[in-house]
Amino acid sequence: MKSKICIFAGTTEGRQFAALLKDSAFVTACVATEYGEILLEELAGVTVKTGRMNACEMEEFFKKEKFERIIDATHPYAAEVTENIASAAKRAGITLMRILRETQGKIPNAVYVSSAKEAGEYLKERKGKVFLTTGAKELSEYGLAPERVWARVLPSEASIEACREAGIPLSQVIAAQGPFSVEMNLAQLHASGAKYMVTKASGKNGGFEEKIAAAKSAGVQVIIIGVPPQTEGYTLDEATAVLQKEYALQTQHIDIIGIGPGAEQYLTLEAKNALQACEAVIGAKAVTDMLGGVNVPQYHAYKAKEIAAILAEHASIRRAAVVMRGDVGFFSGAKKLLAALKGKEVTLIPGISSAVLLASRLGVSWEDAAFLSLHGREENLILRAASARKLFVLTDSKNTPARIIGELCAFGLGEVNIAVGERLSYDQEGITKGQAKELENKHFDALSVLYIENENAFKGYRAGIADEAFIRGKVPMTKAEVRAVTMAKLAPSSDAVIWDVGAGTGSVSVECGYAAPQGQVYAVEKNEEAIKLIEKNKRKFKTDNVHLIEGAAPQALEELPAPTHVFIGGSSGNLKEIIAAVLRKNAQAVIVVNTVTLETQAQVQACAQEFGFTRFEAVCLNVQRAGAVGKLHMMQALSPVWIFTLSGGTPLC
Repeated sequence: MKSKICIFAGTTEGRQFAALLKDSAFVTACVATEYGEILLEELAGVTVKTGRMNACEMEEFFKKEKFERIIDATHPYAAEVTENIASAAKRAGITLMRILRETQGKIPNAVYVSSAKEAGEYLKERKGKVFLTTGAKELSEYGLAPERVWARVLPSEASIEACREAGIPLSQVIAAQGPFSVEMNLAQLHASGAKYMVTKASGKNGGFEEKIAAAKSAGVQVIIIGVPPQTEGYTLDEATAVLQKEYALQTQHIDIIGIGPGAEQYLTLEAKNALQACEAVIGAKAVTDMLGGVNVPQYHAYKAKEIAAILAEHASIRRAAVVMRGDVGFFSGAKKLLAALKGKEVTLIPGISSAVLLASRLGVSWEDAAFLSLHGREENLILRAASARKLFVLTDSKNTPARIIGELCAFGLGEVNIAVGERLSYDQEGITKGQAKELENKHFDALSVLYIENENAFKGYRAGIADEAFIRGKVPMTKAEVRAVTMAKLAPSSDAVIWDVGAGTGSVSVECGYAAPQGQVYAVEKNEEAIKLIEKNKRKFKTDNVHLIEGAAPQALEELPAPTHVFIGGSSGNLKEIIAAVLRKNAQAVIVVNTVTLETQAQVQACAQEFGFTRFEAVCLNVQRAGAVGKLHMMQALSPVWIFTLSGGTPLC
């Protein structure tokens, strides 16, 4: 049989507990006013008792209804009511749970007073209008001239009547139910023209933080009526944990919401309904600020671990909305957050991505497009732009449209067509079109979307690029046939981290760049002429994932990230030291060593034994190419190349 619980529920916390317990127990919610009753009407199954009671009346009521538990969730300043509840519960022999609001630290530059009367005395000595946010009960205690006062009170007849009795013009009365957002507080402060705001330290659920933030923004002096002494009790989350265990309450539900590009009209109906139903909103401040009139507590975080920690800390939040810009399945933090919230009840609510919105504005399809986000991350933009006919790119304050367009031009992609979508969905929306070279050096919003169209995009990658395709000097270069076999032995994954040690002209680096379009290639070279050739070939082949590292190995390898694959085309007699450097970073890396000398062959075999490689393969490649001799053609041999493949070595510290 269900338990019977009585909640004194004239506050946000009280309503939360009524909603939390109504399906697991018979709940009676006691409120002092008819307005409090109205706020609880939507909670089906909750019995509401309206009217004030003294301690004796409470005791009689508790015994008559045979409650198992009393929950005191009254306002922290309702000291007399709290004392009466505690006395009545004790005499009736019923378990009492007192809910304590979180108190605030001291606010810099605020004036602290002990009462409304003291606040009034302070203000009488000063000029300027006063914005009172402490309710209607104490209006007469301030003793201020009515024309100076703007009062924010509950939307009830009793509150309006109290304002009339205090002589405050109704044009200076704001009758509304809080808590209020920073923006709403700020708008009301501006409307009142107030120089002072009076508040109580009512905790997070009372909207205290939002009031302080708005006053600071408006340059308004804050007067705080001091925090009452705290009695023994439970925080909201401690109480929730106890009740969860005793009454097997419903689990916490989290809606992860994609809010779209930003403007309210692009928020889906499903998202609006979820925001209307939630008890708290979590998200980056820039995102929560887009929501406007969602008047529930807000917590600012965007990292998965931080969001999960907030939800764990605030177990009393039964339904939370985590908001993310755009769509939850498109370069969103939802993927990591889902992993962090494993085991919880989660709903994903999609939104409209800015890339899809730009596509609709341009009248282009996006099912055959590639997508890339440079928002808070680094990607191989040039290689993607060179190989995709259609590419959408999300930008940020570091990877701005101007920087991206400049990079495209620097890599010989100045003739690709670009559309830059700025402030999409807002009244100031703008779309600029043109070739990259035409838009170079123009300024655009950092947070934009680029659409890049490349009619000359190359399709696919073929191992063994022709030798004559590379810019060459007097530096030795790995020939096409050898490169093809070398790449087959390396077999890098698409996101591999590759070291090309002794990179020469950069021919292997370029092929590695193509083979690992989501990876990174580090071309290590000490020869000055070779360094220049690598840079030229990198730009010619548009492999921006190739990074030139100037210096001799193994010293130049120390600061590089751990490799998954390593090609050693030249070691300058330091083969053992180079392999040791690899093993210190990643003993499972695949190492391919090419050599034409007997001495290096011997060194490779010695290293294979010394470092205990579990895989050791050797291929001797003899290549002959047809060459013209007069009117005839004869085969002409290239130097034999030994290609060694090693992996599974002994880890080194």
